[in-house]
Amino acid sequence: MKVVLSIKPEFAFKIFDGTKKFEFRKAIFKNTKIKTVIVYASSPVQQVIGEFDIERIINKDIDSLWEMTQDLSGITEDYFYQYFENRTEGFAIQIKKAKKYRQPKCLRADYNLLPPQSFVYYPQS
Repeated sequence: MKVVLSIKPEFAFKIFDGTKKFEFRKAIFKNTKIKTVIVYASSPVQQVIGEFDIERIINKDIDSLWEMTQDLSGITEDYFYQYFENRTEGFAIQIKKAKKYRQPKCLRADYNLLPPQSFVYYPQS
């Protein structure tokens, strides 16, 4: 089973150029069988641009999470702390192997899905 994540384009493309090895989340999917993430680059791109395998999911307090991931975060420290504002802990999905599609796909036509707020399981169960 896979999960589709909505990711801002500036960060989605960094996953595939290798400068972002962690995808940060305030909340994470509960299904522990998820091994692959399908990347939906949100507005203005609005396309599925690739997928990546999950190395592991890290759940830590915010300061420890930043300390552990900052070198390969693909974001600034300010952005990280703004994103996790008023949170005591967060999640980092460590990217194992990323594969960018040659041709971007349409979420609606190719997956029969609407853009998720955060994530959606695929195939839906």
